[in-house]
Amino acid sequence: MSSTQGVEIVIAEDSRIQAKILERRLTEAGHRVRWGADGQAALDLVRERAPAIIVSDIEMPTMTGYEFCKAVKQDSELRKIPFVLLSTLSDPLDIIKGLDAGADNYVTKPYEPDYLIGRIHSLLETPLAVDEGADQTIDVAIAGQTFKVNAGRQQVLNLLVSTFENAVAKNQELIQANQDLATAKDQLEQNNQELRNLNQKIASANDQMTRDLEAAARVQRALLPAEETLQFDCGDVAWRYVPCQGLAGDFLNVFQLDEDHVGLFVVDVSGHGVPSSLLAVTVGRFLTSKASDSSVLVRLREDGSTEVVSPVQVATELNQQFQSQDFSELYFTFIYCVVNSKTGEMRYTASGHPPLLRISAAGDTSFETLHSLPVGFFPEAEYEEKTIQLEKGDRVYLYSDGVTEAMDKDLEQFGDASLKEIISLNRSRDLNAGVGELLESIQAWCDPNGPLDDVSILGFEWRGPSS
Repeated sequence: MSSTQGVEIVIAEDSRIQAKILERRLTEAGHRVRWGADGQAALDLVRERAPAIIVSDIEMPTMTGYEFCKAVKQDSELRKIPFVLLSTLSDPLDIIKGLDAGADNYVTKPYEPDYLIGRIHSLLETPLAVDEGADQTIDVAIAGQTFKVNAGRQQVLNLLVSTFENAVAKNQELIQANQDLATAKDQLEQNNQELRNLNQKIASANDQMTRDLEAAARVQRALLPAEETLQFDCGDVAWRYVPCQGLAGDFLNVFQLDEDHVGLFVVDVSGHGVPSSLLAVTVGRFLTSKASDSSVLVRLREDGSTEVVSPVQVATELNQQFQSQDFSELYFTFIYCVVNSKTGEMRYTASGHPPLLRISAAGDTSFETLHSLPVGFFPEAEYEEKTIQLEKGDRVYLYSDGVTEAMDKDLEQFGDASLKEIISLNRSRDLNAGVGELLESIQAWCDPNGPLDDVSILGFEWRGPSS
């Protein structure tokens, strides 16, 4: 049998986990292992039955590895047992202390178990003899301390060789680590360059997208009425339109339907951004006042005359049309009024939209509510229509929910009460000034962050029958 196979090894290790790991690897290598939790326990095991080799940690309670080694080497019956110290070798004193204790070999922690087993086998293959010079005492001074070292030449040579091997191994590890670091640095620089290139592309794309969105917002605003104040034979109109982002999901318009009727509407699409804006503009363009066979607002009869479509029929046709569009995840609320410029009769419908607000010349206010679903929810949805007789000086306000649901810093909504209050306070002012004051009040309410939703306001004042 080889001298390296099937020998008994005593290990001294205060860490139970590390001891078990080392014991398992030594057992797998064919050795028998006994374990002591500190130097004293391991020394008792050695005196009980001498092993072929000893492996010891240094920092342990009760008896350190140095003390354990010195006790073995001072025993004439045990001194030839090879003794391996497991050390961090973080200080030159470690080597001197090892020489002083009589250690035969060092293995640096942390270590690979296979490397330690290789050292053990090397020591087992070269039995220790009585070492020349072992009885001589050498004074070694280092770091302000003097050590009396009783070490033979063979022991010094073994220890220095093991120390050198450890240093070489650590140096190789350091070289490899530096190479890995250089490779990682090169890879990081490459990744950083790729990231910079990608960021430049993203920034360029964002710039282009911003320009596109700004252009789209300009187009969207160009589709609104040309002026914020408009005059018809029967009344005045004032409006405000403030998107919370560049593109809005709101849309409004007012137009002459025919000689006897004026139409007003506000659309509010769910959500924000490009999809909502696209649907809002699509609906707005769909609600054209130009008479034709296909117009949803003004129908052209066979005899060439025109027919103004009732508000409830408009809502019904919108709901049918936009069920089949590619906006399946979007819906919109809608309020539409038709004013007879000869009589002051106003017919209107509201599809899931905030109620119309009416204020008389005397200052009496009322919300005119209709209960219907938004457009695009269900193909079978039914809508209502209501008729109001306007008196001279009456004003009506159409608005999106961005008005009443505007929130302050404490998340309190502007609400119906504040809307009625501002409208009432500005009843004596001209319509445009009143609408402007309402918008400023909403913006002040939302300071410092501003409205979180689009704000649309459309006011109409009845001045009396057109001539």
